[in-house]
Amino acid sequence: MVAQDGTGHKNRSAATGTSDVAFWPFGAENRPGFRSKNLAGLTTSRSEQAVIRKFSQQRGRAVALCVALGCTSLASMVAASERGPVTNFPLPRYVSMKAAEANVRRGPSLTHRIDWVFKRRGMPLEVTAEFGHWRRVRDQDGAGGWVHYALLSGARTVLVQEDMLTLHARADEQAPVTAALEYGVVARLGDCALTWCEVSVGGFSGWAPKSKLWGVMPDEIRE
Repeated sequence: MVAQDGTGHKNRSAATGTSDVAFWPFGAENRPGFRSKNLAGLTTSRSEQAVIRKFSQQRGRAVALCVALGCTSLASMVAASERGPVTNFPLPRYVSMKAAEANVRRGPSLTHRIDWVFKRRGMPLEVTAEFGHWRRVRDQDGAGGWVHYALLSGARTVLVQEDMLTLHARADEQAPVTAALEYGVVARLGDCALTWCEVSVGGFSGWAPKSKLWGVMPDEIRE
């Protein structure tokens, strides 16, 4: 069986010899090169300014929050804790890229240098700290920095960590195989049991071992 995905790419049958197993390859939005180094030393971009301008009136609230919390330095806001000082959400936690491109800075403001540019909409990122409207994030390789929260989404995704990862109809290795995914494919995260998670991409869905996915906590349960 050959299935067609939304990007115009065809899904070849998996190499397992099972004709009804869909093979999900890299599309234009699923290439491994999802970030670039900022060699030009750029400090901002028009697209970033447009997004952040929308939230400019709210910046004062972050400062007020810091004052209310008695912050004396940036370090006091980003110190490791179980809950973020701004959102009260768990730290660390996973989010995904809302924008097609995001500047990753050395510090939580537009005045800080851009070290990286993430270029993959939907890619999972790990949030490790918060400061005002900024989140310190990193990718699966540990590269990262500070990104404005408007460029991030709470929608959960994962990166496939094994080539030709098979998806199963149930959280069981003996269950029928529904699809096979290439290494690095971004998939939407669904329910998670203790050691398995349900994922979906391009109209295909199934269960995969949690250890083969990046973007979900080892002990995370989702229903």
